Amino acid sequence: MIKVGIDIGNSKISCIVCDIKDDNRKVLSFVSKPTNSVYKSLITDVEKIKKEIEEVILQAAEESQTKILSINLNIPAVDSFSKYFESSININNEKVSDLHIKKAINKSNFLEESLNSSIVYRSITNYELDNTEVNDPRGMFGNNLKVKFYKFSVKENYIKTVKTIFDRLEIHIENYIPSPLSSSLAVLNQDDKLLGTICIDLGSSSTSVSVFINEKLIFIDSIKVGGMHITKDLARKFSTTIDSAERLKTLYGSVMSSPSDEYELIDVPQIGSDPIQFSQINRGVVNSIIKPRVEETLELVWQKLKDYGFHNKKIKNVVITGGGSLLEGIDEYVGMIFDGNVRIGEPSKILGLKPEFYKPLYSQTVGTIYFNKKNYEINLFKNSQKNNKNTVFSRFSSWLDQYI
Repeated sequence: MIKVGIDIGNSKISCIVCDIKDDNRKVLSFVSKPTNSVYKSLITDVEKIKKEIEEVILQAAEESQTKILSINLNIPAVDSFSKYFESSININNEKVSDLHIKKAINKSNFLEESLNSSIVYRSITNYELDNTEVNDPRGMFGNNLKVKFYKFSVKENYIKTVKTIFDRLEIHIENYIPSPLSSSLAVLNQDDKLLGTICIDLGSSSTSVSVFINEKLIFIDSIKVGGMHITKDLARKFSTTIDSAERLKTLYGSVMSSPSDEYELIDVPQIGSDPIQFSQINRGVVNSIIKPRVEETLELVWQKLKDYGFHNKKIKNVVITGGGSLLEGIDEYVGMIFDGNVRIGEPSKILGLKPEFYKPLYSQTVGTIYFNKKNYEINLFKNSQKNNKNTVFSRFSSWLDQYI
């Protein structure tokens, strides 16, 4: 089976083509090209980005000798909506079955669509049977069943925009995947997901976060601050070009300072000077600009988690990925803010993937080929929704489930 994944990032558009047989994956092509048609995860020029996407897909198709007709597409979590709710039913000391879970779902608004937004992901996060949390209550006897849900949605207009672009390219979007989920699929192992992990993707113009507990994705979100903000801070401070500032950040930037930074001098080209003139700065000044922006970014992510109560769960495993994770000392700084064990997450090794793509900034793209829709569906409703959606029988069946 051929699987194709596309990531439309803030600084690049990437496409991966992979041949999957059983659990074995072989990358047939991986193409990534820069873009300036996206800002803070919002498309700024539809015609331009359509052309850029087409170029990337054509090159990926040519290199893989595959005709690309359908894709998995990453969807940014910027301006997204997370909602948690629960539903309880009395089961009168019966053995819990699928029917009881259906009743609880029908009693809630779990399957209802959201106004002006598209639901990209929804799941049952956990169950309680007689006030005791259980992984799966089916087959157990009890008196009260509580089902807890999570629903994640994004602005409907973004979905409409990207769908229109790919419709014009005659390419079907098979799955919309939240970008933070793709990142986590590429860098987290099974133990990470089971024991509980916060995965932070430090991107160009945004930073996203996902949380796994007991192998379940229970939170996705994003903030509109990323590595490009650091680059622009440096460019403004030292009156240099964006490219020079990016180089300054990459080669000399660090979140953790040392006394020797004051004595390490760096030549920085001045913007618009002809002939080119340079100013000398020390590394300590560079780091004094980088550190507050990184601190702001991580504090905003931490606040997101606190807003939803995840600070109380005391998750001690943190994985950082994305291009910003390569900034020197950032793993130590994340460890201090999140009070946990931190590692930098690189994409899993896959046959055929070139070494230059085994980097954190490609995690979101690689993760698209690990997405398996079956793992994120509620199986007991899949068939009934397909056959009964929007029918009189469907509504009657839902009513019947609640009262029989």
